[in-house]
Amino acid sequence: MKRVDDFRLKFGKKEYVPLLIGGMGVDISTAELALEAARLGGIGHISDAMVQDVSDRRFDTEFVKEKTKFYKHNIDNSDKSVVQFDLGRLAEATKLHVGHTMEAKRGEGLIFINCMEKLTMNGPRETLQVRLNSALDAGIDGITLSAGLHLGSFALMADHPRFRDAKLGIIVSSVRALQLFLRKTARLDRLPDFVVIEGPLAGGHLGFGMDWAQYDLATIVGEIAQFLKTEQLDIPLIAAGGIFTGSDAVSFLELGAAALQVATRFTVARECGLPSKVKQEYFLASEEDIIVNTVSPTGYPMRMLRNTPAIGSGIRPNCEAYGYLLDGSGGCAYINAYNQQIALHPDGKNISVMDKTCLCTHMRNYNCWTCGSMTYRLKDTTRRLADGSYQELSAEHIFRDYQFSTDQKIALPSELASSI
Repeated sequence: MKRVDDFRLKFGKKEYVPLLIGGMGVDISTAELALEAARLGGIGHISDAMVQDVSDRRFDTEFVKEKTKFYKHNIDNSDKSVVQFDLGRLAEATKLHVGHTMEAKRGEGLIFINCMEKLTMNGPRETLQVRLNSALDAGIDGITLSAGLHLGSFALMADHPRFRDAKLGIIVSSVRALQLFLRKTARLDRLPDFVVIEGPLAGGHLGFGMDWAQYDLATIVGEIAQFLKTEQLDIPLIAAGGIFTGSDAVSFLELGAAALQVATRFTVARECGLPSKVKQEYFLASEEDIIVNTVSPTGYPMRMLRNTPAIGSGIRPNCEAYGYLLDGSGGCAYINAYNQQIALHPDGKNISVMDKTCLCTHMRNYNCWTCGSMTYRLKDTTRRLADGSYQELSAEHIFRDYQFSTDQKIALPSELASSI
């Protein structure tokens, strides 16, 4: 029986273990997690979601403090249109995060950065251009365009000297999305180096409506593969969403995928940025605890744990500090939902906002427990300790299990390790 290690992802003349760790923000896919994937010969992602806050925590900068101070006069104002990002500081934070990660890279693998178009930041085009080009400036191996169609994103990088050197790819969930992207970017004579096909079982935001259950990853992979064959385009396809074992991965490699993107099992890795107490919530989750809702202000459905603290929280919008989801006019669906509750409860006490959630603040505080559909199986990948908690795993252990396992088997950590 074949293993993932029997296959290789090829970029030009170079080959890699066909495993990518997805880019989970905010700093859930840490530099340490990405560096392990690269060291082991695969591909790791960091994320630029809320990169200024990530920089503050990692490098003792004060980007968030400075922004909050500058806009403190607006905190009680429901109109957030004046809240803008300083593009110079945004570039500096991106270069710090990416640059330090790339300096630490060892091994033959690659490190990509996940860049979400839906982080509109009250300046969708300007802020996206700075994020993309600053990542290239800092030496990132590749960029994965996510959370949006990114019809103009290649053009925003077209003048950068590394535009044709770095590996550039996009996440899609349908043939139609890929067709639109390729049509829009055709004039640049620059194809994507890879396409991640994210199915309906993925974690976090989904590229589907609430009818997501009607779709199937294998079917979408087949449709896109056929489209590329018809168009005589040779672009590696990377399957993502619900791939829990090495055997699951092999089934997609045999279907024609060039690689797999996985994330759920790495949420409980020691190198993952989630606090240990949150990792235990993931271990404890049952299948019934995993839901898809519409509380994200982005407009996309989102998969998360039912008991995530973000659901129903009525915290005041904190756009002066963050504001990553403000649209080009300074609006956000959470602000609207919050203001509706304030109108009903002018004293501002005991407010619960069920329609939407303040994604920036809750993601920053690890109180939005997004997850993949197979999270309930995490408890079966490790050992339960004497105190009732579950043992966290090393990223290397999880990576190697994907790489070498067969027959739907999952390797447990040693009993010696479980007693440490």
